[in-house]
Amino acid sequence: MTITRRALLAAPAILALTPAMAQAGKITLVVPFPPGGSTDAMARLLQTNLQTKLGRIVVVENKSGAAGALGAAQVAKSPADGSTFLVTFDSHAVIPSILDKPPVDVERELMPVLLIGTAPYVIAAGAGRPYKSFADVVAACKATPGAVKYASVGIGTLGHLAMTVLGSKAGVEIMHVPYRGGGPAMNDVLGGHVDLIAGSAALVAAQLGTNMLRPILQLGRERLPALPDTQTAIEAGFPDFETLAWWGIFAPAGTPPDVVAAFAAASKEILSEPATAAQLKETQHMTLLLQDGAAFKTFFDKQVATWGKVVKDNNIKA
Repeated sequence: MTITRRALLAAPAILALTPAMAQAGKITLVVPFPPGGSTDAMARLLQTNLQTKLGRIVVVENKSGAAGALGAAQVAKSPADGSTFLVTFDSHAVIPSILDKPPVDVERELMPVLLIGTAPYVIAAGAGRPYKSFADVVAACKATPGAVKYASVGIGTLGHLAMTVLGSKAGVEIMHVPYRGGGPAMNDVLGGHVDLIAGSAALVAAQLGTNMLRPILQLGRERLPALPDTQTAIEAGFPDFETLAWWGIFAPAGTPPDVVAAFAAASKEILSEPATAAQLKETQHMTLLLQDGAAFKTFFDKQVATWGKVVKDNNIKA
């Protein structure tokens, strides 16, 4: 086996984690969504490699409900000893604003461990629809208010919030049809029951080879290599507007800093392996960031503030 320089540098931090794991007996990665989604896949990727790297039992537990808040609350109430971590998605930042009485204070009861990466949201139209650009959608909405409908993976998700903002900026209302997950939402768009979908790049790009879906707008700052002919929202006349899917790891507040740093180091080591990084880029269209500590906290706090304002301004409730 070849030992890389990166592995040698990370080894002290990883070894520092082991005593805490020995006390806990195992590591539990809580995913606050059902099996099968991108967050679940991320947790299982980490599970397999962490077991090998740390020599500990690592289990994945799916605890879905309340827009991800039930799983987050479970982690927040777990011992702060490095035995439990939350592997979650961008909707985590909307919990404080979308729920009347959230079961967890995500900013105080959980601490950021690692921002894994980001990927832009994409708006796409069913191939049978006439829309070739977002301007076409706006024109159709103005001509026949309420006629254009879009699918998202749920109320208060970033796809829903992004479309709310874009509609407001364009002076039109695009009718929202929420679904419980990307599969049902995509099926209805492909089946011609809904005009558009606002979903992550991974969800949309997976259907591009079918000729049944047409991407019309991407919400990153730059065009994805997989979508070189699809303009960004900024290019379409929405200055400084972006909406990013993101994946991150959190721990119960009060978890010792050395344990948090060591777990972040082990996860970075796994996710930055060339084959793994290439897989995430290809399947999720992800830009790996691997930011921990203050950088992740700054990012997360901005997400909470940005989308919380959208929820409040538009009186959106789960």
